[in-house]
Amino acid sequence: MSDFGLGLDEPPQPPSQLGRPEAYRVLARKYRPQTFSALIGQDAMVTTLGNAIKRDRIAHAFLLTGVRGVGKTSTARLVAKALNCIGPDGQGGPTIDPCGVCEPCRAIAEGRHIDVIEMDAASHTGIDDIREIIEASRYAAVSARFKIYIVDEVHMLSKAAFNGLLKTLEEPPAHVKFLFATTEVNKVPVTVLSRCQRFDLRRIPAELLAAHFGAVCEKEGVMAEPEALAMIARAAEGSARDGLSILDQAIAHADLEGGGVGAAQVREMLGLSDRGAVRDLLGLLLAGDAPGALAALRRQYDHGVDPAGVLRALLEAVHGITLVKVGAKADAAQPAEERDAYSEWSMRLGFPALHRLWQLMLKGHDEVSRAALPIEAAEMALLRVIHASSLPDPGELARRLAGGEAIAPISAPARPTEAPAPRAVQAEPEAPARPAAPESFAALVELLDDRNPALAARLVHGARLVRYAPPEIVFSGARPIAADTLSELAQVLKGRFGIAWKLSMLDAPGEPTIKEAMDAARDAEREAVLASPLVRAALDAFPDAELESWTPQRSVS
Repeated sequence: MSDFGLGLDEPPQPPSQLGRPEAYRVLARKYRPQTFSALIGQDAMVTTLGNAIKRDRIAHAFLLTGVRGVGKTSTARLVAKALNCIGPDGQGGPTIDPCGVCEPCRAIAEGRHIDVIEMDAASHTGIDDIREIIEASRYAAVSARFKIYIVDEVHMLSKAAFNGLLKTLEEPPAHVKFLFATTEVNKVPVTVLSRCQRFDLRRIPAELLAAHFGAVCEKEGVMAEPEALAMIARAAEGSARDGLSILDQAIAHADLEGGGVGAAQVREMLGLSDRGAVRDLLGLLLAGDAPGALAALRRQYDHGVDPAGVLRALLEAVHGITLVKVGAKADAAQPAEERDAYSEWSMRLGFPALHRLWQLMLKGHDEVSRAALPIEAAEMALLRVIHASSLPDPGELARRLAGGEAIAPISAPARPTEAPAPRAVQAEPEAPARPAAPESFAALVELLDDRNPALAARLVHGARLVRYAPPEIVFSGARPIAADTLSELAQVLKGRFGIAWKLSMLDAPGEPTIKEAMDAARDAEREAVLASPLVRAALDAFPDAELESWTPQRSVS
C-alpha cells in the first residue's frame, strides 16, 4: 500500500545476515504513524473513531478519502489494530490506543496477520477478486476478534465488482469489517457510499508539517533551517508522505558537516524561485520597468527556475498582499522583510489593481504551463502585466463616460523615423538639456495646464499630495486617484522631462487639493476685506449692502 500517514507497511524482511548492514528505510516508511496519537492533522476523525470504539458503535464499513499522502490506508491499518488489540496481558478489548506489543498488533504492523486481508484494487479489479472476498467472509476469523478487509484505491474496481460487493457490504457477517481507501471518491458508486461510514481526511496544514519535519530531523540527528522546513512543507501541499520524501532528498543533498539542510540548498534542489527575487520582480512590474523585469526573469531562468514556477510565486505574492490588505492574520513562518514588503504594497495598491494583477498572472501561468516556449511565454505574460498598468480602470472609465467627461486617448509610442542618407562626418550636436522639474506640485500642475488641461483639472480637483520629491510623487490614498489618471500623468511627465517618474499612493491624509487650497485662500482674503475698517464703515452706513463677488489678486513673485 502506498499511502503515507496511515498506510500499510511492507511485508516483513528476512533477518539480515551477520556483518551485512541493514537496508536503509526511507523516512516516509520509517516514520509512518503506528498509533492514532502520532497521526497529525486528522483530529476530527480520531475523535469520532475513539468515541465509536468506546461506545461500541463500530460501523461495519468505513470509506477513507483524501488527497495522496494524508494517511488513508495507514488509518485503515490503525483501525485494524484498534479493533483486534488484546492488550499486553491478552485480556483487552477494542481501544483507540492499541498497545502495539500484543501478537495481533505486531502481526498487523508487520503485515502478516491472517485475518487482516489487504487488497490493491488497482491490480485486482474484477468480479472474480470480489467473489473470493465474498466466499471467504462467510468463515469466522481464525485468531482475531474481527476479520478485516482493507481495499486500497477502491475506485478502480469494475462496475461488476462493485455490484457483486453490494449485498455483502450491506449485510456483512458480524465478524467482518470493510475498510476502503480512495483518492477519487467521485468514482465510487453512490450505492457503495450509502453503505459506508465516510471520513474525509484533510490536507495537513503547512505549519504542522514543518513542525513534524523538524521533529524527524531531530531524531535523525540532522540540523535544518526553519525556512528550509517551511519551504518543504509548502512544496508538500498538505501531504506528509510527499514532504518526507522531499526531506529525505534534501538531507542527501545537504552538506551535513557545513550546517545541515539550508534554505538555499532546498530552493536549488526544488527549482524554486527565491522569494527575495520574486519581490524584486514584482516591484519592477509595478514600476513599469519592462527591461528590468525581463532581465530579472532571465536571471531566475538561468538559475534553473521553471518559468511557470516564477508565475506561481508571483501569484502567491499577489495573494499575500491581498490578504494583508483585508487584515488577514500573518503567517508566523513568513520572513519579516516579506511581511514589511507586503504591508507597504497593500497600502499603495487598491483592490481593483490587485484583482487585475491576479487575473493577468493567472492567465499567464496557464499559458506558460501549456506553451511550447515557456520562457518566451513568461516574458510575454510579464509584458502584458506592465502594459495593462497603463490602461484605464474599467469602472472608473465607465463612471467618467457616464458623467460626460472627455477621455484622453492613450498616447502611442512615436514611430521610428527612417535613417537619413549618409553625409560627411561631422561632430554630433550635444543633446539638449533636460528641463528641470518645478519646485512645487502646484507649479507642476500649472505647467501641465497649457498642453494637458483635462489632466491638470483632474489633479487640481482630486489630488491630495503626501510628498513631492521629483522624480517621485506620493498621493494620498484617502481620496484615491483613478489608475488611468496616474498612468496618463506618468506618460506626460516622462515625455516632458525625459525621465520616468515614480507615482504611488499611500494611506495617509495628505495635503488639501489645489482647488481646496485656492478656495480657502479666497475665503480668507474675503474675510480680511470684510474686516477692514473702510469696508466695515461702508457696511454700517449701508446695512443692505453686500459684497457680491470677490476675485483675489494673484501675487506676483
